[in-house]
Amino acid sequence: MAVAYLVPGFHVDSFYTAIIVALVLGIVNAIIKPVIIILTLPITILTLGLFTFIINAGLILLVSTVVKGFTVDGFVTALIGGAILWVFSWITSALTKK
Repeated sequence: MAVAYLVPGFHVDSFYTAIIVALVLGIVNAIIKPVIIILTLPITILTLGLFTFIINAGLILLVSTVVKGFTVDGFVTALIGGAILWVFSWITSALTKK
């Protein structure tokens, strides 16, 4: 919901939809993302890991096609949203670390 508030072009209809998006994105990140990272390992190494932002944006676009009520206007919007999600995740993991 915070990303939808911060990034124009991210649209989430309701809190319930945001929970569904989080669940589906978590499943996609757990199952599909490792396979894509292994397949694109040479370009990921060549770009020093920055290609993972492209992969994250693609996965966000994939989830937006699957979940009704969640739309992303374009690839650049998904890229910015993925970067903001990464920042939120980084802050959360830093706060919960012992």
